This record gives sequence, C-alpha cells and structure tokens, in this order.
Amino acid sequence: MAFTYGAYTACLQDRSLSEALDVLAGASLKGAELNTGGFIPSPHAHVDALLASEKERGELRALFADKGMELTGLTVSGNPLSPLPTEGLPHAHDLRRTIELAGSLGVRDVVAMSGTPGTDPGARYPAWIVNPWNGIDLEILEHQWSVAVPFWKEIDALARERDVQLAFEMHPRNLVFSPLTFEQFLDRVEPTNIGVNLDPSHLFWQQMEPIDCIERLGAHITHVHAKDTAVLPGAAVRGVLDTAFDPVPEDPAQRTPTGIGHYCSTWPEDPAWRFVALGEGHDVDYWTRFLTALAAVSPDLSVNIEHEDAAFGKVEGLERGARTLLAAAEAAGV
Repeated sequence: MAFTYGAYTACLQDRSLSEALDVLAGASLKGAELNTGGFIPSPHAHVDALLASEKERGELRALFADKGMELTGLTVSGNPLSPLPTEGLPHAHDLRRTIELAGSLGVRDVVAMSGTPGTDPGARYPAWIVNPWNGIDLEILEHQWSVAVPFWKEIDALARERDVQLAFEMHPRNLVFSPLTFEQFLDRVEPTNIGVNLDPSHLFWQQMEPIDCIERLGAHITHVHAKDTAVLPGAAVRGVLDTAFDPVPEDPAQRTPTGIGHYCSTWPEDPAWRFVALGEGHDVDYWTRFLTALAAVSPDLSVNIEHEDAAFGKVEGLERGARTLLAAAEAAGV
C-alpha cells in the first residue's frame, strides 16, 4: 500500500479531460479527482451519460488507462441541507447520483461537505453557528442536527450499499468543520462509510494545526486534499473570522465564481488569510512532516492537490504545488 499523488481537476475545467490529464501527467502526478456536482460544474464527468451507459463508463476508464492515470475520487461539495431551493434539494440529488456513479465505476472515494441547515424550520437561508457561547445558539444547533442526522444516516446507508466511502471536507460554514464537530457527527450518526477528507488549508485558516488533527482523527481520514493557506499580517486586527468584505462586484467581468450562480465577495486589500499554492504558505519540511503523520494513521490514501491561488496561472500553480508535494513525498519516503 502507498499514497497516490494527484490533483483535483476543477481548476482545469476550461480544458477537456484528456488535456487536463496531460497537464497532471506532465507534473509527474498519477491520480485525478473529478467534480460531479454541487457548487461547481462537472465538465470532466458527464454524470447523466455515465450513469446511463456502461459504454460511457468504459470510455472513461480507457482514457485514464491510456494516460497512465488513476481515477482517485469524485467530488460533490455542496450544501445538501440548505433551505435554499437552488442548493439543498439539487445538491442532495447530486450527492446521491455521485455515490451511485462511484459504485458503478469502482471508485472508492467521494468527497462531500456535511452541509448547513437554517436556524429553524421556517428559515430561508443556511446559518453557520461559529461559537455557541450564547445559549440560544445551542438551540439552533440542536435543530440543525435534527435535520442533519436522518439525512446522513440515509446517505451512509446508500454509500454502504454501493461500497463507497464518503469523506467530509471540514470546511467553515458547515456543521462539520473541525475534528471535534466530526466527533459529534460520529456520536449522532454512527456512520460506517463516512470519514474525513483532510484538507489542511481549512484548518490553517481556523488556526488549527493539521498534524495534530491527523493524530486526533486517525483512521477516520480516508482522503486528502493538498492545499495551503497563508495567514497574513491583516489577521492581527481582523482575526481569521473577519466579516469586513465588500459586495460581489456589479460588473460580471470582475466577478470570481465560487460555484454555479455563486460569486466571491470582494476581499479586503489587507486580508487576514488567503488560499495559496502548495508551498507558498508552508515549506517542503512542513509537508514532509504532514505526509509522515498521514502515513502513520492511514498508509493507503489518495493525496490530491487543490489549486485555488489566483496569484498563479492554473497550470503554473499546479506545477508548483506538485514540485512541493513530490519533494515532500520523497523526503518522507511515502
């Protein structure tokens, strides 16, 4: 058993899948993770066609074989618990179809998010409770768990039936965003086929130490995103939970999409943090220790670069990240 190093192809969605795989192979990567719904498009995996046709699935497998690459995961990150009609039901539908597709393709890993319900049965928008020191916030959380638990019990059963392993991104603005909230999920849902996608960038952002999180989560880690975060000087006065952003630009040409119909707010000029290319926030020595810690708890993982650093081009950022990741892998001997 060994790690498979690859990349999530969402940043290359302007290229065909064949072209995207060539980019990854050119960076000496061996695996690829494809998006299949949720917040962002899925140009590299035509889910309807793949579900309907063994011929389509065979052609996808053949393409990966021809390129000497491995399909190491499907990603359907969204908010399946959202009260918004444009999010909750469509994202839950995407999640179920992705699990079915993964089972049909023989792909083990499906990356998802735990989701965020509203504050009460009549809520119009999802609401993330950050720190429930105020007692009423605990009441909101209890309502949110009452929505989440039966949904994820059903999804866990579907994943078990299809022999698929779900992996939650511990992402802010979700019920599960830390090791402790994942442990709450374990206690309430008692899943057999839902673990963690260890994405250190979301942990750095929250001022956690990913290596400590790896040791805490242990074998619950079933998938990994290799992604970096830089905490910047602005954090000294803004903090990492800063809400002082400006609205989405009115000019569509200046907008940064974060999903289908979703756009990034305008960031401050001196932000507290930002996602950066792998190696721009933490050096090879850090990533060597990170991979060593992972190997100690889960010796058979897919580790996929997720490139979201606007300071570098799509290919340039992937290549920089691959150099850092593969140098760390060599140093760690994994």
